[in-house]
Amino acid sequence: MNRNEILKNFAIGFIPIFIFIIADEFYDTETALYIGIGGGAAYFFYYLIRYRTIEKFILFDTILIAAMGGISLALEDPIFFKLKPALIEAILVILLGIHAFSSKPILLMMSQRYMGENQFAPEQERMIRQLSRLLFAVFIFHTLLIIYSAYELSQAAWAFISGGLFYILMGLILAGQWVYFKYLRNPKNSTVKNSDEEIFDIVDEKGRVKGKALRSEVHRNPNLIHPVIHLHIVNNHGKIYLQKRSAEKDLYPGLWDTSVGGHVNSGEDVHSALKREAEEELGVKAINAKPLFRYILRNEYESELVYSFLLKYNGPFCLNKEEVDEGRFWTKFEIKKSLGKNIFTQNFEQEFAMLEKAGVL
Repeated sequence: MNRNEILKNFAIGFIPIFIFIIADEFYDTETALYIGIGGGAAYFFYYLIRYRTIEKFILFDTILIAAMGGISLALEDPIFFKLKPALIEAILVILLGIHAFSSKPILLMMSQRYMGENQFAPEQERMIRQLSRLLFAVFIFHTLLIIYSAYELSQAAWAFISGGLFYILMGLILAGQWVYFKYLRNPKNSTVKNSDEEIFDIVDEKGRVKGKALRSEVHRNPNLIHPVIHLHIVNNHGKIYLQKRSAEKDLYPGLWDTSVGGHVNSGEDVHSALKREAEEELGVKAINAKPLFRYILRNEYESELVYSFLLKYNGPFCLNKEEVDEGRFWTKFEIKKSLGKNIFTQNFEQEFAMLEKAGVL
């Protein structure tokens, strides 16, 4: 879903009030009210038949027109009806604010019903968040302008501000976004491509690539599943080699972990990543490593699609001091008596149980 589609979904909800504004230019307020309600109801059923889904915002807008229009007619005071567009936009401002400035991607959740099985890539999520911040500012300005026009300006001025001006503002935003992406921003210089950080593929639970993200993003967003490799090195005596993570690591610094662990870079296959990480961290050639299992590992920091391998190897090792502080072989008994004491990473403790169950140790 692109920016134009997001804007279109917002504009759809304003069709009933826009119908009313046009009708009000040619008929009395009561007749225009009936036409607006009828138009909203017609579009609601069209949307229901066409997309087989209830467009709640159109329904809400139509009901609100009827309620506030009815109050205005009953009290013979049009101010209640004039404030209705401001109330609608105030609700939108709240939704936009939640999405733009909190950790709840409410607009993404609302948009899923139009997307089927498709998912947003990380770059699209960033784009929608940026757009929501822009719309948040525009809608606050427009809401305040509607309230001012309802009390201080003429009926014609209010009608233009609450209806026509809204679409003009949306058109200007669309035009501005088009100019920005077409001429001012080179897509080859995106945040991801410009960054010195590592770039990882974002995958689903079956390993199918859905997008890309920076290292810093995947390590703070458990919704971004990314592939990693784990290599378990066991010697002839049944001991397993563990590495003590560097104190400079961004996750689990100074804790003991899997023999070899690392991310699969964007576009890299799993076996290439395994060989690369084994040589980089321990100076070991892992060409004879055997696959063990694949699973999703989740914690409060991240979600990983883990490809685990086993290598029978006694040494020697050449430690990369930038990655590993030290390393040694551990017996199964040593590991079991140290579990839960903040000696091992959470990831290793979880996988240790799987290694036992698989009969590796």
